[in-house]
Amino acid sequence: MTTIFADRMENTRKSFIREILKVTQQPEIISFAGGLPNPGLFPVEGIAAASEKVLSEEGTNALQYSTTEGYLPLREFIAQRYLEKSGLKIDPDEILITNGSQQSLDLIGKVFLNKGDRVIIESPGYLGAIQAFSLFEPEFSNVPLLDDGIDTDLLDRTLSEGRAKLFYTVPTFQNPSGITYSMQKRMDTAAMLDRHNVICVEDNAYGELRFAGEDLPTIRNYSDNTILLGSFSKIIAPGLRMGWICAKKEVMEKLLIAKQAADLHSNYLSQRIIYQYLLDNDIDEHILKIKAAYGARRDLMVNMMAEHFPGEIGYTKPEGGMFVWVTLPDGISSMDLFELAIKENVAFVPGTPFYTEDGLGENTLRLNFSNSDFEQIEEGINRLAVCLNKLNVNKQIAE
Repeated sequence: MTTIFADRMENTRKSFIREILKVTQQPEIISFAGGLPNPGLFPVEGIAAASEKVLSEEGTNALQYSTTEGYLPLREFIAQRYLEKSGLKIDPDEILITNGSQQSLDLIGKVFLNKGDRVIIESPGYLGAIQAFSLFEPEFSNVPLLDDGIDTDLLDRTLSEGRAKLFYTVPTFQNPSGITYSMQKRMDTAAMLDRHNVICVEDNAYGELRFAGEDLPTIRNYSDNTILLGSFSKIIAPGLRMGWICAKKEVMEKLLIAKQAADLHSNYLSQRIIYQYLLDNDIDEHILKIKAAYGARRDLMVNMMAEHFPGEIGYTKPEGGMFVWVTLPDGISSMDLFELAIKENVAFVPGTPFYTEDGLGENTLRLNFSNSDFEQIEEGINRLAVCLNKLNVNKQIAE
């Protein structure tokens, strides 16, 4: 029977992580799977106070339709923060408020991608971007990550092949790997993309979550041909679903049309509440609390892994963000490990969904450290170590 669904739906997979999260809802499971901020750090009282103030003082306005671009004072706040934190001179009219970074990716796909267009993506890459862009049926070109960022030699060769429209990157505390591009890699990447006239989509969702090392400029600092994405999900709360796109005005004109067709404008009440919260509270002081909490959790996780994991297992040691990327020895399957781990009531995300090419990442996995307490991290890593030792024994028997 002929399908009633659009062809694009045949090639777009469910979110592997969302499916795993269904399995991890049981309270006895220690989950390192979701990319979740720690709810204990949500500024509930501040948001409650901001909500009450907005509704009591500006309720009729805040509950009305609004402009597609988003609440101007909020966009002005974002633009001023770019200037103060990154030295970027951004006009508020170059900022579009979106329903989280995920909608930003969807709008960019709508504006730029025809079926068969080439998108260059990091390998491993952010699963949300892979899923969002897949709806537009592009051809993905994968460029592997090294310890200091993208493999620029291979990136240059891939760009030289032509046909690429976009390069999507998370250069700071990358999801899933936790890797951060060096300053040299940022400059080299910007220069290559400018030379080949390929747009960089720079997703900076984790950039403010640095708990070690020195802050680095964005790729946008080196190239105006960069669309910069930001989010309040990691520094305030994800349930508000509030992010933004920062792009040149000629690009913004097309993004506004796509946004109008999607939902007219992002949740105006949430925009007003967030802005009121930012007015009444010191966001930098709040972020310091988040960074301290995440840094302590990362330290505990990597120290536990160093103590209890077999020595041949590799893992990243991120200076910020929310994730550690683990590489098992060749021949050890992270899906086999996942099946053992679930029986031990601990969960993670196997690495294969973060690749667009079949057969890659079978010995890799992602661990989230932000959404667990110290006891859970200790117990969860101990349980994973037991599972890893079982896999090693089984492998030796099979050989």
